[in-house]
Amino acid sequence: GFLLFHSFGGGTGSGFTSLLMERLATEYQRKNILDFAIYPAPQVSTAIVEPYNAVLTTHSAMEHHGVTFLVDNEAVFNICRNKLDVPMSSYKELNQMIAQVVSSVTASLRFDGALNVDLNEFQTNLVPYPRIHFPLVTYAPIVSVSKAGHERNTVDELTSSCFQPGNQMVICDPRGGKYMACCLLYRGDVVPKDINAAIANIKTKRTIEFVDWSPTGFKIGINGAPMTTVPGAIQAQAPRSVCMLSNTTAIVEAWSRLDLKFDLMYKKRAFVHWYVGEGMEEGEFAEAREDLAALEED
Repeated sequence: GFLLFHSFGGGTGSGFTSLLMERLATEYQRKNILDFAIYPAPQVSTAIVEPYNAVLTTHSAMEHHGVTFLVDNEAVFNICRNKLDVPMSSYKELNQMIAQVVSSVTASLRFDGALNVDLNEFQTNLVPYPRIHFPLVTYAPIVSVSKAGHERNTVDELTSSCFQPGNQMVICDPRGGKYMACCLLYRGDVVPKDINAAIANIKTKRTIEFVDWSPTGFKIGINGAPMTTVPGAIQAQAPRSVCMLSNTTAIVEAWSRLDLKFDLMYKKRAFVHWYVGEGMEEGEFAEAREDLAALEED
């Protein structure tokens, strides 16, 4: 399959990638496309026309993506500040964090494990309906090198920390929504017995709700190779780690924030002439906005 990395807010990241996606989807119909997208953050912004770009690219690529993992810069900045004690982190630290997630996702392709998960299975297990393919990404343990000695990191602790908003890579509160599907990818020194106990523990918690029509709710991957870090990284290595990909209804929060910004600008038709000058029509904006409103309803 294909792994795509792009941003939702920039011109190339949104426009060029949408075109690329369409071509890939038509020419390689049977291949999986996993997509890691940098989502526009609530406060931190790198471009003024970000809401337009994000709404348009979501609309055009809605039909083509297999799975889109959303990562939001502000959430990763917060993780660096709160968990890794880096007050002023650069994109280097952010990329190292995202690389850990990608590494966990592809670990089963590269190493043998007790329970392997291939790229096809992400799609099958995480996407209940073709349009709802935007899982949240969570990673644990995120510990700085200076504190690494004090952490026990049992399977139970790691699993429950995955459900905390502080470890999430998109700013939204999962306690306000319901989970449709969860994929837990464990690495390192982990045995299935501990995982089963941890999941049974999660199911007893009041704050973590699953939708009625998803009785099992969990997909597990176990891989023997522990996580590694690049030399000079601020994140400490751990004997066991977990990456959670969860499809939850709480992500609506992120979409409605984006739609609000889009509406504020589009009401005054601000900056629209640049898009029209490049050959787009105003109707496409309204259509894209309606598509996202439908996504919120879904």
